[in-house]
Amino acid sequence: MTWISTISYDDADGALKKLYNRIKGPDNNVDNIMLAHSLRPHSMEGHMSLYKYVLHHPHNTLPKSYLETVGVWVSMLNECRYCVEHHFSGLSRLIKDDARATVIRQSMEQRNLEQAFEGKELAGLEYAEKLTTNAAAVSKEDIESMRNAGLDDGQILEINQVSAYFAYANRMVLGLGINTDSDIIGLSPGNNSDPDNWSHS
Repeated sequence: MTWISTISYDDADGALKKLYNRIKGPDNNVDNIMLAHSLRPHSMEGHMSLYKYVLHHPHNTLPKSYLETVGVWVSMLNECRYCVEHHFSGLSRLIKDDARATVIRQSMEQRNLEQAFEGKELAGLEYAEKLTTNAAAVSKEDIESMRNAGLDDGQILEINQVSAYFAYANRMVLGLGINTDSDIIGLSPGNNSDPDNWSHS
């Protein structure tokens, strides 16, 4: 599950139990990445707020499936299997096209994004890659390239924030040895119109 101690749903009480009740999925399941916060519940609250607002907020204009794609790509570049599996499963559920999902995954695994993407989608993923692998090299020209491909500045910000969130989540997972044991893969907050609804389904 993780290399540090955690407090299970059944053993939790007080503020931690309240947080667990906000984020739990079926059968009181709490994802291992959230369990890993259990010794410091305030950090779980911060994590979930960031996650929900960056990926599942109704004022985002890029499709949720594309934002998940950015997250899978960043996680793959960071070699974070936990986040790849969770978010690729969620991405597949969103696009409801197994053949397309397979092409997307293959394009990422083969480092050949042009196989599955073009235009502004490709430009955003290329920016996410550069930000992930060589952040200090990102320049104003990278922003201009995304604008020229059809992304507006708000959408560029969305891609930036999703990339930054996954850099955080990936390092949490890799740094604490979090794995998918007992997790239900691919659940996510189910009510996009309510940023305060954290329950997973």
